[in-house]
Amino acid sequence: MQVVITDYTFPDYSVESSILEQAGHTIVASKDKKPAAELIPLVASADAVITQFAPVNADVIAAMQKARVIVRYGIGVDNVDLEAARQSRIPVCNIPDYCIDEVADHTLAFLLGVTRQVVANSNFVHSGKWGLATPLDNLKALKQMTVGVVGFGRIGREVVHRLLAFKAKVMVYDPVIPADQIRAMGAEPVTLRELLSQSDAITLHCPSTAETRGMLNSDSLAKTKPGVVIVNLARGDLVDPTALTESLQSGHVSAAALDVFSPEPIPADHPILKMDNVILASHIASASVPAVKKLRETTARLALMALQGEKLPNVVNGL
Repeated sequence: MQVVITDYTFPDYSVESSILEQAGHTIVASKDKKPAAELIPLVASADAVITQFAPVNADVIAAMQKARVIVRYGIGVDNVDLEAARQSRIPVCNIPDYCIDEVADHTLAFLLGVTRQVVANSNFVHSGKWGLATPLDNLKALKQMTVGVVGFGRIGREVVHRLLAFKAKVMVYDPVIPADQIRAMGAEPVTLRELLSQSDAITLHCPSTAETRGMLNSDSLAKTKPGVVIVNLARGDLVDPTALTESLQSGHVSAAALDVFSPEPIPADHPILKMDNVILASHIASASVPAVKKLRETTARLALMALQGEKLPNVVNGL
């Protein structure tokens, strides 16, 4: 049978090959992310489809004549039209547990980078200077802060666990998690309005859905505390980039730390690239050798399970 990999950011697909081709299947792979129109002939005869960032929309899914599964390299599945796949009776699987510690660690690195002014002071010394690079009141300890965590899934819980070790007061907003589960971990369950108005820093750990896209916009940012810090390692479209940029320029948001953005890559002329109070990374918070190995092996094994007619775990579109 044929497995199509629509796109990948790895050096090669040898890990996938060691699992799928050794089981007697063929792989057709396109390294670069293609537009939807170019994906249609690529996936038409695929028995399984693996995708990373390519736009697997309704037209692409409608072209799949034989696909038994669509597997996404990653936790989020916002590049796949889940409803179109459900209507076509094609299960969509993600890899929900491959980079939990990496992203949680990176969240704390970002928060500490901002609260301890790590980048500014490193650049200051590199430039031949000595002393404080920023005003003293820019330096804070997490123990003195209330941190709002949006999303109490696998990553959100690990972030809360780490924040509590730093003695921060932690508030959590997640409308689908019982309040007693949040309290049991030592955090305070709150409404989104309460989280916005009371947090010194807000970190996002929820998926991109119709309900969450643009959740931080001009209206919601106006409800935050003056000087709030915004951290986003989840999905770029959770935050309206224009609203965030304007809030940073006005000083209402004192700093941001972003591993994701809308769009990606960040346009070369975007003003956020020139802001000293913003830490940026290129969607790499999930990265480590063990995490990437687990991601690729699990993805290939899910595709193999589908080809062998086995019951699939991690199905996210209700099939």
